[in-house]
Amino acid sequence: MNMPRASLPPPARGSGSLAFLAELSQALALSLDLDTTLQQTVDRVLDFMQAEAASLFLIDENGGATMIECRICAGPIDVRGLRLAPGQGVVGRAVAENRIQIVADAASDPRVWRDVDRAAGFVTRSLVCAPLATAAGPIGALEIINRRDGQPFRGEDGELLGVIAAPAALAINNARMARRLVEQQRLRREFELARRLQRSLLPRRRRGGFPVIAVNRPAHEVSGDFYDHFELADGRIGFVAGDVSGKGMDAALLMVRAASLLRWIGKEGLAPAAWLARANEELCVGARHGRFVCALVGWCEPATMQVAFAAAGFPPVLVEQDGAVREYRAGGPPLGILAEAGFEETCVALGQGTLFAFSDGVTDVRGEDGTPLGLAGVRGLLARGRGKAPAARLRGVLAALRRHGLVDDTTLLAVAAPGAPAGNVLLERWIAADAAQLRSLRGALRDALGAIGMAEPERERLVLAVDEACANIIRHGYGGEAREGIGLRLRRDGARLVIELTDQAPCADPARLKPRPLGECRTGGFGLALIDAVVDAWRLENGPGGRGNRLVLEKHIAGATPAGQEDR
Repeated sequence: MNMPRASLPPPARGSGSLAFLAELSQALALSLDLDTTLQQTVDRVLDFMQAEAASLFLIDENGGATMIECRICAGPIDVRGLRLAPGQGVVGRAVAENRIQIVADAASDPRVWRDVDRAAGFVTRSLVCAPLATAAGPIGALEIINRRDGQPFRGEDGELLGVIAAPAALAINNARMARRLVEQQRLRREFELARRLQRSLLPRRRRGGFPVIAVNRPAHEVSGDFYDHFELADGRIGFVAGDVSGKGMDAALLMVRAASLLRWIGKEGLAPAAWLARANEELCVGARHGRFVCALVGWCEPATMQVAFAAAGFPPVLVEQDGAVREYRAGGPPLGILAEAGFEETCVALGQGTLFAFSDGVTDVRGEDGTPLGLAGVRGLLARGRGKAPAARLRGVLAALRRHGLVDDTTLLAVAAPGAPAGNVLLERWIAADAAQLRSLRGALRDALGAIGMAEPERERLVLAVDEACANIIRHGYGGEAREGIGLRLRRDGARLVIELTDQAPCADPARLKPRPLGECRTGGFGLALIDAVVDAWRLENGPGGRGNRLVLEKHIAGATPAGQEDR
């Protein structure tokens, strides 16, 4: 029976019950330590109720399935650690039903779970169990076993234990909240310490023509991303970008280890592939929880701008030169997985070009349509800033990513010759390889050509030629599937216009591209014939590794507005 507190009869133990409840409530209110609260509750209840044994169970949901575990007990047997499912035994039923359970004769009551008695040689004659009720539901149960006078427990014993359980449940809840608060404060201090440590590992920004520029933004308190750059005695500059799998403190600590390790090994001046191999061997020792590190390492020779790099599970590196963008994909798995893994090395004569590297936090940002930006989206963001200094381009990309909403730690790194000329770029666009995107591209190109004073008939023919070239890339290069994109760059070199179209389709054979006269085009070949008739010269260049093409169109524009006067 579970009567409202206002209608309870006088406590079975007389006026001393009120004094006991007041004393217990005060003692529990002063304790914010959970273990102390539990022990005080059981010890005081055992003596006051004159029982042979008492125990306190709490719900433990940390193991997945909800279980009720004995946390504190007093009496002839120790059942701490005993775990019951809701509904199992008298304790489980008290929690499941949120109702006081009274067993007058344990020998004949089917609710009693007798395994503990049989294992310990203890005889349970009678018992009472009250749920530790809260506004959010029971958090456990308080149980007493066997009256010392040998009599069975009665209804008034159950009602009294229920009254005692109320301040005990409140005190336990308070102690739990205090413990969580202390834990949160501890974690906050640890995260702050980790954040400071991570920041101390990032190199200071170098000015005065330093060729390596990088930015890093954590998505949460601490970052799994990092970057580094340093100089060797022979004049070379090493650069590193990394991304640790997972989140939280484990990932932060692995980031610290990986960043320190890559710098330490890099100081030896090893070739990039050997550099990664050494780091991988070290990270495989003691690797746990399936953690791994994606990384890019490399060297830059400032005098010649020769760059060598190798990647381990890192997103593709983009190298921009003369208006074309080449992709170099990682030539090895992430670090910390396979101790015997090998890595591929790439050497590039960067010259006046720019190398861009970025963590997957960049490609994972979702665009306005809700889909990840992917590599094509990143290329588009980089293309918007072409003509600006590398540092300004990285800041522009990061600002665009933050507007979309960063979902992961983000790092961008660029390597470029100091003061590299941008050239007179009139237009740069990157579109998905989709015919529906061509309309906006035609409009932008038409506006850019009109701004330099190109006559309408000539301008429209050139726009049509570019449109045909893009349609051929979509139809023949990508097979009609918008898997990658198309880049367009319009620049001016004196009286010469240069239009560059780049893609990531399989390399086409330039020797097989032979235009026919326009009058002979009936079932195909019109696009190439039109291009040949409109422009003064054109050529097709292939990218490395069997992927990527660059179509360069040149057109003389002697009658157009002189360069630099378009906006006057």
